[in-house]
Amino acid sequence: MRTTTGTAVTGMGIISSIGTNVREFAQGLRGGQCGIGCLKRKSVPNLPSSIGAEIRDFVVKDMIRQHEGAFRESDFADRTMQALHGAPRGVQVSGLVALEAWIHAGLFEKPVRSRRVGVVVAGSNLSQNYLFDAVPKFQQCPQYLTPKYPIHYLDTDHVGTVSQILGIQGEGFSVGGASASGNVAIIKGWQLIQLDLVDVCLVIGALADLSPLEMQGYFNVGAMGGRRYRETPGQACRPFDEDHEGFIYGEAGGCLILESLASVQKRGVPILAEVLGTSLLLDGNRLPNPNKDGEAQVMSNALQQARVSPDQIDYLNAHGSSSPLGDEIEVQAIKQVFGANLSRLWINSTKGLTGHCLTAAGVVEAIAIVVQMNRGFVHPNLNLVRPIDGECRFSPQESIETPIQKAMNNSFGFGGINSAVVFGRSDTLG
Repeated sequence: MRTTTGTAVTGMGIISSIGTNVREFAQGLRGGQCGIGCLKRKSVPNLPSSIGAEIRDFVVKDMIRQHEGAFRESDFADRTMQALHGAPRGVQVSGLVALEAWIHAGLFEKPVRSRRVGVVVAGSNLSQNYLFDAVPKFQQCPQYLTPKYPIHYLDTDHVGTVSQILGIQGEGFSVGGASASGNVAIIKGWQLIQLDLVDVCLVIGALADLSPLEMQGYFNVGAMGGRRYRETPGQACRPFDEDHEGFIYGEAGGCLILESLASVQKRGVPILAEVLGTSLLLDGNRLPNPNKDGEAQVMSNALQQARVSPDQIDYLNAHGSSSPLGDEIEVQAIKQVFGANLSRLWINSTKGLTGHCLTAAGVVEAIAIVVQMNRGFVHPNLNLVRPIDGECRFSPQESIETPIQKAMNNSFGFGGINSAVVFGRSDTLG
């Protein structure tokens, strides 16, 4: 497929375990900060699923007020607080990261017509902990169930809340692709711009607020690691290391603002990066097991669409979930696609710092790519002591200062969902 218009990244917002805004997140990446520890807000006693990367507690009012100088309307902060008051924690995070990204993109000062702005939210079953907490209260006294419950339990509450806060009246929807949801949302937002349905699209990787039920389920199916690291939780997430056991849960929400190059030129705002090419493919398999050929094909397709050869990719943010089978299959697929170019390709996994942010992972890691691309470094692969492969050029346990012109983001999800997105630096475009 040939693109009809260029698509830029013009704004970003994030709340994660290693930073509650883009500036802090960038510092955390460069410094190799690990956000993984013992979970405080949710845990399953005596099981490794009590290890994870939690975002810090926040006060919505304070998070909004820190941006107050950017608001054009005197009552904007109050209206935003009203929209987020009482909402599930994940919806609050979506609203806050969207606000940071909106300001970053200069959309208050140089607005775009509301019907030419869209929003795509990544993820399914996003408010499981909200549901879990409501059940005992409902069983005790059903009539006291909040009348807001029928709205808040829906994933589209993220869409509606963000659209209300920012006055968005273009297309809006949520998309599910398991752990690939973030990339799927980026691809769908990109497609809206390619089809000229919107000029600007907010792509939100929503916080997957798991309940103890899902945490236990992931443990029971064998997907979650941490068994040997209860006393040293910061060592539990080990992408591409011989001692990896499974993924470690991470909390985060992120927002990328995608914008057509025509709109960027009209508004006169800076470009952080461009989406050069994307690919989304299925394996024809409902199970969680990965497929080397499917992963290799999606990477090859994204490169072909971007009109970029493998030797032009400087950096790959791998799916790298710390799952033994998943890491091994991804390495095989990477070697199949990049072959002789492995020696110049830096590879890392942001999950080693943030944990696996599940449906938000693709957006969180896209933000990590843009940060590294603009600041000229590759963040560490924490806990990579004994790499599972000797040919791949994994980044070490400290940051590497290096220019990045083009990069790829991999995200793979249960049910054979494979995705890849290629990004380019703004000063290399055209």
